[in-house]
Amino acid sequence: MLKYFTGSLLFTVIGLVAGFGAGWQASGTLTGALSALFIVVVLGILEVSLSFDNAVVNATVLRDMDAIWRHRFLTWGIAIAVFGMRVVFPVLIVAVIAHMSPWAATALAFTDPKEYARILTEAHISVAAFGGAFLVMVGFKHFIDEEKDIHWLAWIERPLARLGRVDSMQIGLVLVLLYAASTQIEPAHTVEFLVAGILGLVTYIAVDGVSALMEAPSNEAGAAVARSGLASFLYLEVLDASFSFDGVIGAFALTTNLVIIAIGLGIGAMFVRSLTLMLVERGTLTEYRYLEHGAFYAIIALGLIMFLQAFVHIPEVVTGIIGALFIALSLWSSVRYNRAHPEAEAP
Repeated sequence: MLKYFTGSLLFTVIGLVAGFGAGWQASGTLTGALSALFIVVVLGILEVSLSFDNAVVNATVLRDMDAIWRHRFLTWGIAIAVFGMRVVFPVLIVAVIAHMSPWAATALAFTDPKEYARILTEAHISVAAFGGAFLVMVGFKHFIDEEKDIHWLAWIERPLARLGRVDSMQIGLVLVLLYAASTQIEPAHTVEFLVAGILGLVTYIAVDGVSALMEAPSNEAGAAVARSGLASFLYLEVLDASFSFDGVIGAFALTTNLVIIAIGLGIGAMFVRSLTLMLVERGTLTEYRYLEHGAFYAIIALGLIMFLQAFVHIPEVVTGIIGALFIALSLWSSVRYNRAHPEAEAP
């Protein structure tokens, strides 16, 4: 298993040294440098705890991708995840909210990090609605499927699977949840919340539609595979964006130093990449039949929590614990099933 984490461990060592240096440069004291080092470690752990279910879902998509696009996601995708979604994406949000250029927003992040954090936090209602709608839709799409025949929590999943006979049931349920959450928000932000949530839903529909279009029969098999791989790549990047922003917001509770935040979350993202690669190459999802179910339950839970966070503060550690519980329980159930059915073939 060590081979999967060699790159992540090397990145961690480099990141810790860089974090210590960033703390020393910012404070000029050993105490400040050690404090920065500690924050980097905490942020890395926070990112892994929040994104383990993301790794499982990534693996479910990657196992059906061809080797070329899988490699592209694990190289280009991780660069986009570390620097794009956790550094550039928040800067762009600040630029839009504050009506300034991206360059001015970047300068603000370094010259006045407290103001940058304040503007970013103000955008949380919109981001929570967008990310929540996208993530809940991802989870519902998995369970509300009449062709789904493997159930972990059958008393929940069988009725959900039957709902798949109704076209667009997932969209209707997400819209109901979005409206219910909007009734609890201050009237001044209701429209903002609803518009962002609808955009999140439309984004999912667009990505899913592009994926279906690209997987249509083609006279050139190679071109069809490339188009399908590109669609899956785009889907995974939007999914990662929905996951990552919560960690970025939580990071500002520990520090306003953008460099330290990028290093800490980057370390976590590298370990998520390693976990994803291990799950794909070792066939873990096939070996543990309910692990995928646990990940999608965790995604739905995260999406619902994002809705709630628009009007109630929920600590990131709670989100991480809930996701970890779903993963752990589904893994435990899978082990029990394998022991009770040693002759059963993997799904």
